[in-house]
Amino acid sequence: MQRSRPSETVPPASAFRTFLSELLSFGFVGCLGTLIMIFGANLMRAWLGGSPVTSVVVPTVVSTLSSYLLNRFWTFRHRDSDGSGREVAIFFALNGVGLLIQVLCTGFTYYTLGLHGGLAYNLGLLAGVGLGSAFRYWSYKKWVFTPAAA
Repeated sequence: MQRSRPSETVPPASAFRTFLSELLSFGFVGCLGTLIMIFGANLMRAWLGGSPVTSVVVPTVVSTLSSYLLNRFWTFRHRDSDGSGREVAIFFALNGVGLLIQVLCTGFTYYTLGLHGGLAYNLGLLAGVGLGSAFRYWSYKKWVFTPAAA
């Protein structure tokens, strides 16, 4: 009787390659979300007369919803999902912290520094997006899109 040979398997992707793939996908989703947020914030502020802070909050909520869906089903699709509302709740809570970072940067630029022009508004907005995005990436990997169970 002859023993069967184990089939050859494809070696798993290196940790760096997985990290790079996640980072690039996260960056693309983030760019798309940033465009939604910046366009929406400027639309609300300039054309609809919204306050600088309100103009950041509403489009960020819309951006957050699209970001969750793209990150769950594309960027972190290989990671566990518990299938409950827990993941969504944690995602939105962490995005609330990211939104707070954005609002603080925008509010600081507008109210503390007294810079009311469009360029200053958008620079404050981009600073908040950059800091908030760094926090989001770290926190999603740590608490939301956890590694798949072995």
